Amino acid sequence: MRPAVGLALILSSGLLGQVPSIDQSLEIKTVSNPVIAPTARFVAYQVQEPNWKDNVFHTEIWVVMLATGERYQLTKGTKSATNPKWSPDGKLIAFLSERGEKQQIYVISPTGGEATQLTEFDTGIEDIEWSPDGRHIAFTAPGPDTEERKERKEKYGDFVVVRSDFTMKHLWIIPVATESKEKAKPRQLTSGEKYTVGDFAWSPDSTQIAFTAAKDPDAGSSETSDLYVADVSIRTVRNLVGTPGPETNPVWSPDGKQIAFETAAGQQYFYYMNRRIGIVSAGGGPPAILSERFDENPTLIAWGSDGIYFSASQRTTAHLFRIDPATKALQRVSKPDRLVATRFSFTKDLSQIAFAGASQGSAEEIFVSPVKGFQPRAVTNMAEQWRPFNPATREVIEWKSPDGTIIEGVLLKPPDYEPRKKYPLLVVIHGGPTGVDRPVLAPDRYYPLELFAAKGALILKPNYRGSAGYGERFRSLNVRNLGIGDYQDIVSGVDYLIAKGMADRTRVGAMGWSQGGYIAAFLGAYGDRFKAVSAGAGISNWTTYYVNTDIHPFTRQYLKATPWDDPEIYRKTSPITYINRARTPTLIQHGENDRRVPIPNAYELFQALQDRGVPSRLIVYKGLGHSIDKPREQRAVMQHNYDWFSEWIWGEKPQAK
Repeated sequence: MRPAVGLALILSSGLLGQVPSIDQSLEIKTVSNPVIAPTARFVAYQVQEPNWKDNVFHTEIWVVMLATGERYQLTKGTKSATNPKWSPDGKLIAFLSERGEKQQIYVISPTGGEATQLTEFDTGIEDIEWSPDGRHIAFTAPGPDTEERKERKEKYGDFVVVRSDFTMKHLWIIPVATESKEKAKPRQLTSGEKYTVGDFAWSPDSTQIAFTAAKDPDAGSSETSDLYVADVSIRTVRNLVGTPGPETNPVWSPDGKQIAFETAAGQQYFYYMNRRIGIVSAGGGPPAILSERFDENPTLIAWGSDGIYFSASQRTTAHLFRIDPATKALQRVSKPDRLVATRFSFTKDLSQIAFAGASQGSAEEIFVSPVKGFQPRAVTNMAEQWRPFNPATREVIEWKSPDGTIIEGVLLKPPDYEPRKKYPLLVVIHGGPTGVDRPVLAPDRYYPLELFAAKGALILKPNYRGSAGYGERFRSLNVRNLGIGDYQDIVSGVDYLIAKGMADRTRVGAMGWSQGGYIAAFLGAYGDRFKAVSAGAGISNWTTYYVNTDIHPFTRQYLKATPWDDPEIYRKTSPITYINRARTPTLIQHGENDRRVPIPNAYELFQALQDRGVPSRLIVYKGLGHSIDKPREQRAVMQHNYDWFSEWIWGEKPQAK
């Protein structure tokens, strides 16, 4: 694959020395969610950029004409437009937008014009899919409050009974007749309080919809997700697969006789074990597992005459694969080896494909390619935004952890890197833990890496044990070993760069968000190897986390116990346990309304560091949750990190803010 247009020039030119400021980085537009038209005439995709006035990241739908390469913005509104879906004849695009009080379905011609609002649904629409015959759109939406709950609210005010007051999400269909002056009325296919609907897919003949559903929408109930089929005409629902662990993402066979799906295949500890591809007869019967020999998590995309297509991470890359349901033979479809390709979308005959992709050192673009004789061609030019800048270089390195495990990481070097010079080293730790860092060019979020590199720092982004892309055994290496194993992986990477004469051992910092924030807190408390750390939305005490989070199974899966069953493993893996060792200046950042890693974790770590006299600062971002998803607050997060490490790594006087 050729580098994205213009990027090779940017990286080779010695005339461009500027790096993006925090605001410039936030203003770099990004592309996502490509969908190719059924006949390969167009590709629609999303473009996101900040709206500083309204303090939101705004998304609009763009279209590229594949014959001419012409690109244009299709939707224009004060509210974002997302989730474009082509009608089967390619004449319309359905999308979601919150142009009124709630998110609704709109349809628009791919050549432009006014969008037509299709729904006026009181609770808002969450996901959509055209029927193959083009006559209906299926959608999921939360149900309205029951009369009983309305009466309770009127009498007693607003309160919630935890793990009881659920609003279930259900499946509906609506006719598509845009020429009609009267709004079509949606028809409900599922109902009741027994389950909440997740993924769904139409059968090829448009008479049935396969869907998955869990017992309730609680994040900790994912293991109860089973596979069902709804008959559209008579509105009956059948349960097809109900094995222990979640079933998700159904995909129909071309003849409509079978359904493929992702499954935990009955595994108890499915958070870090490989998902499998299963198939089952649409009429019912025992499921079969196809992908035992594939050592990663597959994401199903489509089923064609030549096999089932899925995507998966492969170390620091990502690719498209095909599996033969009869022989279970596997084949990688996409190339070259270093491609990072995600979000695949096929034409109706599965001969052409669109995807989001990048290669080492390049920005993510939208690509198209034939499926046979894979030959990707970029149809966007997002790299043009990087032309004024000279960003850090990126490469993949590896080292050995103390237990012999090989760890990979992405190393960023300053544009003017000098091999004989020792540099300050900043370690940036991804979340998950099943995230993964890749050597692609992307605008900075949370951490101003380009500014740090221009300031004269090496930046290491380690894919520590538990990261995605390295197989099930690697993802399992931090089970009952959280913090401890992570510490060894990261410190050994630091030591590797010091031993090579690249890093200055007296100026090493670390930062991360979510699981990365937990590891950063652990690094700061467990030892004194780091000059400063920044812990974003991190866990300080696993017991505190367990009793407050919205996803309790996470801890039970990774520690294989509750705090009441095995308090020692909770103690051993918690940063707060080692607080009497702590000497490392620590910045703590947290969203006020974080439910995934609730804010008591931040206050506990901060108070303990304050009591121990360790330089520390806690910053709470008002009204935000686990993700800092507003541009002004992201600007603040990056500025706070820049100031913190400028003070403790470079010795600069902090600016009062």
